Amino acid sequence: MNLKNSQYQAIMRQYDLRQMEHRHQQTLRYEELCNKLPAYRNLEDQIAALYADRARAAVLGQAVQLQDMLQQIQTLQHQQRILMTQAGYPSDYLALTYTCPDCHDTGFIGDEKCHCFKQAMVDLLYRQSNIHEVLERENFDTFDIRYYSDAKNRNLGISPRENMQAVLNTCHDFIDHFDEQARNLLFYGDTGVGKTFLTNCVARELLNTSHTVIYLTAFHLVDILQNNTFGNDDMDDSDENMFHYILDCDLLIIDDLGTELNNAFVTSQLFLCINERLLARKSTIISTNLSLDELQNEYSERIFSRLISNYEIMLILGDDIRIKKAISD
Repeated sequence: MNLKNSQYQAIMRQYDLRQMEHRHQQTLRYEELCNKLPAYRNLEDQIAALYADRARAAVLGQAVQLQDMLQQIQTLQHQQRILMTQAGYPSDYLALTYTCPDCHDTGFIGDEKCHCFKQAMVDLLYRQSNIHEVLERENFDTFDIRYYSDAKNRNLGISPRENMQAVLNTCHDFIDHFDEQARNLLFYGDTGVGKTFLTNCVARELLNTSHTVIYLTAFHLVDILQNNTFGNDDMDDSDENMFHYILDCDLLIIDDLGTELNNAFVTSQLFLCINERLLARKSTIISTNLSLDELQNEYSERIFSRLISNYEIMLILGDDIRIKKAISD
């Protein structure tokens, strides 16, 4: 995913702020320790003096003195650790901490972008599209199962509420074991039964655990695929960046499959997207208002086969919740 220079600099400034804050916290811990344990500061002063003496000895080539002073430093540092532990402090109390222990808040592991940097890129794109505001409204904390009737469906022998509870259990299991296995979900059902709300719930949980999540409506996804293939001078920067990450993000959410304008090209691109993520063992969630029969008729046999064989298919029962909310308000 390519970033404009201003976007890259904005992310790197956040890393600089993280490092400054952690160094500040380390300084505060040091001052606290020295105030409570004056002997610790005295040992620290002795160690600093020895380091200065070692620097002078190194210039003069005094190898014996260098080794002797190193041993003295190590002895004093050992005494410091004893003082700390006796006072109830952990031995690593003064160690520099990091928000990301993998890259030490640099954003890179070697020459490769760290997973936290990749997440920062996605978050930046999300902020531009206001998706974070949506996730603050639509998440498991605000999900209300009482909108689903407890009257049993005559044909299925289960109530919408029982059905939704089973779907919620699957979603939580999907999240809890996300890093252990690649799974794919397909939600289908009538308009307004909560399919998009569910995808937002899952997205928020995984974003909060530093996973990279891309949410796109099917219409938006197709637009990005078309613009990337045929070129478009008016293509938005965020769309261009999104394209480079669609196949690689931890979770891709395709919402409202079936609302896009379908043709042979769109079908081939959707198959490419779905199939490549399956091969890469990357999880995908798809929601649609289409029935399974309509999906089979609307898309190629190859797409339908991939969905049936590799996705957990869940029918969402219920009435249009948006209408219920409007009536209750």
